[in-house]
Amino acid sequence: MNLDSMQEILAAAKREGKFFWEIVLETDMQNRGVTRGQSLSKMAEAWHAMREASEVYTGDRRSVSGLVGGQGKLMREYAAGNPIGGEFTAQVIAEALSMGESNACMRRIVAAPTAGACGVMPAVLIPLYWRDNVPEERMLEALFTASGIGAVIAYRACISGAAGGCQAEIGSASAMAAGALVYLRGGTPEQMCHAVAMALKNLLGLVCDPVAGLVEVPCVKRNVIGAVNAIAAADMALAGIESRIPVDEVIDSMGEVGRRLPVEFRETALGGLAATPTGKAVKKRLAGDEKKQRTLTIKDARWKLEKPEQHR
Repeated sequence: MNLDSMQEILAAAKREGKFFWEIVLETDMQNRGVTRGQSLSKMAEAWHAMREASEVYTGDRRSVSGLVGGQGKLMREYAAGNPIGGEFTAQVIAEALSMGESNACMRRIVAAPTAGACGVMPAVLIPLYWRDNVPEERMLEALFTASGIGAVIAYRACISGAAGGCQAEIGSASAMAAGALVYLRGGTPEQMCHAVAMALKNLLGLVCDPVAGLVEVPCVKRNVIGAVNAIAAADMALAGIESRIPVDEVIDSMGEVGRRLPVEFRETALGGLAATPTGKAVKKRLAGDEKKQRTLTIKDARWKLEKPEQHR
């Protein structure tokens, strides 16, 4: 079936006596022409890549711009103390920062649904996996749940910051994570939809304004907001709190908001934080560094051509 409506997926699951994630998995099997085992294996690769990215993070690397690096390490150290929001929330924040940094530092990550929003899903899933000793097969089911949610958002709205602002990236990732959390905690399909709707509503209208056009500031820290928002939305849904606006309508609304956002707020680095005095200064500095590097590269190339024997 087409993954273009949350309600249609739920209806199919109810009609066939299956879980939401099973409908998503079977759709993947049909679309890619693979077996159930192959589909599960592919998702397992993504899960293992998420875990590996978390395990190899040290916080010692810095991005080329120098804007990002080390924050995840600082938060991991702080989490071991007495954080205000408790150890688990601090671990979630640390994981989101670590993944976002890894992306900026050109490390291997899982785009879920995009590289800029890569920290949200692992931030909520990995700490829960370790804390509650969740079986890996359950984690794969949660990832299929999240991917189905992401597919619906991509079809009805968008997941690209350039097309719909940061609400489309961090917002979508947060909604996916919220739905996965509700599933892992034994919530109903209806509660999952409410969590998705509330997570997306909370970030509706979030602009994409990367400083100097880099997916670093404020992108990395927005992964934190997406992760914590997902937990809040999931807990509200599990408590019985409902979204007054149905989930598919919320997704449609996000798409409309994204289309109406001025171009300055859609990954162009022309508005928002990118247009602040500091944001402009960073862009100017980096442009100067790039120009200096190009000049040095050209001089070096000329020297090698003019004095090849010295170069050898």
